[in-house]
Amino acid sequence: VMTRAGHEVTVFERDDRIGGLLRYGIPEFKMEKSVLDRRLAQMRAEGTRFVAGCEVGVDLTVEQLRASYDAVVLAVGALRGRDDRTIPGRDLRGVHLAMDHLVPANKECEGDGPSPITAKGKHVVILGGGDTGADCYGTATRQGALSVTQLDNYPQPPTTRDDDVSPWPTWPYVLRTSSAHEEAGERRFAVAIEEFLGDDEGNVRAVRLRHVEVRRDADGRRQVVPVSDEAEELPCDLALLAIGFEGVEHMPLLDGLGIELTRRGTIGCGSNWETTAPGVFVCGDAHRGASLVVWAIAEGRSVANAVDTYLTGDSQLPSPVHPTALPLAVA
Repeated sequence: VMTRAGHEVTVFERDDRIGGLLRYGIPEFKMEKSVLDRRLAQMRAEGTRFVAGCEVGVDLTVEQLRASYDAVVLAVGALRGRDDRTIPGRDLRGVHLAMDHLVPANKECEGDGPSPITAKGKHVVILGGGDTGADCYGTATRQGALSVTQLDNYPQPPTTRDDDVSPWPTWPYVLRTSSAHEEAGERRFAVAIEEFLGDDEGNVRAVRLRHVEVRRDADGRRQVVPVSDEAEELPCDLALLAIGFEGVEHMPLLDGLGIELTRRGTIGCGSNWETTAPGVFVCGDAHRGASLVVWAIAEGRSVANAVDTYLTGDSQLPSPVHPTALPLAVA
């Protein structure tokens, strides 16, 4: 959008290929990368410059960035994966965060050679009932897992909308089944991993499960409470934690710009998408927290309007959404 408005635009990407989560987070079976490559080719033909394998703040210093560009947009995502080190056995070999599995699997599809973390011939257990867990589920199936089990702390939702729980037009609280779930494996609800069990060589061999209930304490904080005395042991050679993201990764770029994260782990901004650093704007997951690509697209268009206005004094570019009111920074 900025290129079409007449600006010279350069996109820096620290990965070896352009595309971010569309490239390395979403599996090939869910979105063929030829679609992404086609759009990138169009953007290059229009004049947008792409630089891969460059981490701004390290390979390109903040001083060089500021000296070379009149405005900066931070679209760095919210890739700091949530972990749970309180579960005994978390440090056993074979227990990984979801993105540690998905990224090399996608690189294998790009022709970079076998993934170092594969589900082939293994019993796979996925903790987390969201989209990232479903992506791990489908990837593990395609890699040739012996079994795939996805665990969710919450009870199984109903198959049809309950108007008392989520009346129209609110987002319906119903069971959502992806194509990956229909292919193989099993989903288990209202359970939690009590412990990762290992063998004599330090590899995970099983998980101990217990039926649980999700409650809120007096302060509204989420608590997962065991509701059964008996535990169940489930074979596990590969465990994947897909339990969400905690916000923007800590990076030299933010330190160099003097930008602090909000309490939500995101980059705050004012009503014009500008951060506490003058001439530096933010959009997408870096601003909202981990969310859907449609929000990133909408915010990207709105920040283009804001930057165009910042540089020229006015803009005719569309601005479909406004930034959520968030604190600019925390001490």
